[in-house]
Amino acid sequence: MSKTNITSRIPGFHSMSIEARLARLAELTDLDEAAVAQLSDTGNLRPETADRMIENVIGTMNIPVGVATNLIVDGREVLVPMATEESSVVAAVCNAAKQCRSAGGIATSSSGPLMIAQVQLVGVSDPENARFKILERREEIKSICDETDPVLLKFGGGFRDLEVRVLETDDGPMVITHLIVDTGDAMGANAVNSMAEAVGPRIEAWTGGRVFLRILSNLADRRLVRARGVWKLEDIGGAEVRDGMLSAFRFADADPYRAATHNKGIMNGVTAVVLASGNDTRAIEAGAHAFAARSGRYRSLTRWERDGEGNLVGLLEMPLAVGLIGGATKIHPTAQVALKIMAVSKADELARLIAAVGLAQNFAALKVLATTGVQKGHMSLHAKNIAAMAGAEGEEVEAVAAKLKEMGKVRVDIAERLLADLRGGKA
Repeated sequence: MSKTNITSRIPGFHSMSIEARLARLAELTDLDEAAVAQLSDTGNLRPETADRMIENVIGTMNIPVGVATNLIVDGREVLVPMATEESSVVAAVCNAAKQCRSAGGIATSSSGPLMIAQVQLVGVSDPENARFKILERREEIKSICDETDPVLLKFGGGFRDLEVRVLETDDGPMVITHLIVDTGDAMGANAVNSMAEAVGPRIEAWTGGRVFLRILSNLADRRLVRARGVWKLEDIGGAEVRDGMLSAFRFADADPYRAATHNKGIMNGVTAVVLASGNDTRAIEAGAHAFAARSGRYRSLTRWERDGEGNLVGLLEMPLAVGLIGGATKIHPTAQVALKIMAVSKADELARLIAAVGLAQNFAALKVLATTGVQKGHMSLHAKNIAAMAGAEGEEVEAVAAKLKEMGKVRVDIAERLLADLRGGKA
């Protein structure tokens, strides 16, 4: 029976050791020794490292890391670590990459590492006049931004451009200044936020208005990455498969209900590599979905066509603001190993690999939907999880999973019955 004296008010919790936090938590929530032991096992991340990364640490959540094979990106053979809990994701990329090897793999390009910081100005009666005043101060703004982060400037980054928009809102007109900044091999959030903070008071002085928000935008549409792949007809199963995949794409591009799941499939691959590399998955996902709606309607992130020879061509363009400097990429040891496996030394190289994986993931999803259906392949791989959920252990997992796949019914209730029969037979 759970305790009734639980309280979420725990003075000094943040300053306790991890062990002390766990002990206090166990007192409040009836955690048994097994639960405390589970949280105490931080896997390949040292407890003190975890404690520096976020607040009030009590443990870690370990996610499997797999490796996508068969990829050729820009003519280079690459192995790409992917961190995900979802079965079939890694296998799908491997299969999709294998099927485009004969056409040379996936080619990529990018627009460069430009990020946007926004400065919100309100309370001006002459917004267009204020806009012009800000634009006239471009060189002064450039100096302020570059002085804010001299290290970024030293490595070739810094202020690149200025945009100012008048935005009509329910609170009246707002003047929004965009600082366009080259962040180099950094994701760039800290750099551009600091620049926005520094510029804010000067914009107030020049315009007589009041500055509120000074923050980056995760719609990084100045930091686009593109991936392009060709899948030959003979490698994918012929014209019927190709046409089915094209029809599936057109459905997604026309219908936001389908597009949401279509793009989620792309992000299965993208997010897995972003997470494995220690980058910010939420920023990438927010930017991707905002970019998918840039036309005013939520659409597919990918485009699919047939070329002059009848082959299937896939194209992905999306914002990918990832970095190799700062954050978990430098702190988390597994992220460091993942980057070493990928053999990337520039953030742009990492972003291109991520886009290639996203395109391959989308190919795999479209093909399975247009042919066997998603459940056959996915549930086949999911059978082991279902067997474990039913209580199977050791060799029982394989035995129950094999029977579930044979029956074509991957359900927990059936797995429980099969497990009972298996154990009864052993008895």
